[in-house]
Amino acid sequence: MQPMSELISVAEAQRLVLERVNPIEAERVPIERAAGRVLGEAALAAVDLPPFPSSAMDGFAVRSGDTAAAPVTLPVAGRIAAGSPSRGPLGPGQAMAISTGGFVPDGADAVVPVELVQEDETGLHVREPVLPGANVRLRGGDASAGETVLGAGAFLGPAQVGALAAAGVSEVRCAKRPRVGILVTGSELRPPGQPLAPGEIYESNGLLLAAACQTAGAVPAQLGVVGDDVEQLEREMERALLGFDMLVTSGGASVGPHDLVRATFPGFRIEEVFWGVRVKPGKPVCFAMRRDHPIFVLPGNPVSVLVTFELFVRPAISALLGLPDPLPAYSHGVLATAVPRNPYRDEFVRARTRREGDTVVLDLLAGQDSHMIVRAGRSDALVAVDAGDGELPAGSEARYLPL
Repeated sequence: MQPMSELISVAEAQRLVLERVNPIEAERVPIERAAGRVLGEAALAAVDLPPFPSSAMDGFAVRSGDTAAAPVTLPVAGRIAAGSPSRGPLGPGQAMAISTGGFVPDGADAVVPVELVQEDETGLHVREPVLPGANVRLRGGDASAGETVLGAGAFLGPAQVGALAAAGVSEVRCAKRPRVGILVTGSELRPPGQPLAPGEIYESNGLLLAAACQTAGAVPAQLGVVGDDVEQLEREMERALLGFDMLVTSGGASVGPHDLVRATFPGFRIEEVFWGVRVKPGKPVCFAMRRDHPIFVLPGNPVSVLVTFELFVRPAISALLGLPDPLPAYSHGVLATAVPRNPYRDEFVRARTRREGDTVVLDLLAGQDSHMIVRAGRSDALVAVDAGDGELPAGSEARYLPL
């Protein structure tokens, strides 16, 4: 454990988190419920895709050799719809009408598009030669049976779920969604809607964290608010440590007389990995481990919770899910106004994005204090301002995390 005077960098803190957090076990998931999950093992095609040679468009199946002396007229020997193959092969000198996706009959090696030919009572008039293989989707052209469709660690979005279904995959093994217990501390906190007594404020961090955990792919459980009472906190901590894959608390991270969370660590044999990061807001963030369960103690100010979640907790959830690159993915834009730099800490300032042509412009919001969650709620970007002297001038490129 390092003293608060020895703050570590954001990158070092992220490294310490990710070298200790490992993917959790996988479970079987029906493909219809797999969207938003992460593959725990490779998924293999159950069939060739396409499973038969099929037409790429509406037209006529032909033998390309029969069109070499075009213009030619071929008798139409049948009609093929998707799902209704021809009962027999295509004979020499014949054509068959075929719909997109239809089974190209044996004997045919090409499909001529309907708009390039003319059909009347005398037959099909082909004006130009057709090349072998034209407009035919070959069996297994997309994937072969047994071939890997998606590897372990793939995130299953719409395209990925569609690919698996098309390849005949009905069930996949996905990492279990991490169960995250959320414990909020502070005797001054009250649920929204209740009357506030002097000195009280509404509790928002629990809902903020629950929403953030859901977007990260976890299953959050709000465990309520614990007052500044050591015995109550220890009881709630014990319950949370037994029932969840990860514990996230807000409040109790600093050095005041009511910052009690870290004081419970020795009694639960919790290993504190770091406490204090060179970041604003969120400096007193703490990361710890109990066996293989990560524990994050976040500051109490709501914007500090927002920032430290994106920098440290979301990557930990991604690592539990088995994503191959769990670190935050930055986008790039340009600053609308100059931004002063903090000499000692990297800073994440709230901004709104807008587009000017192909450029993303970052407009910083007024009110950057870490308690100003309402103003932060109007932002859609956390702009990274590296520690240093002077300022980042207007028009300069900046990294940001989309919110």
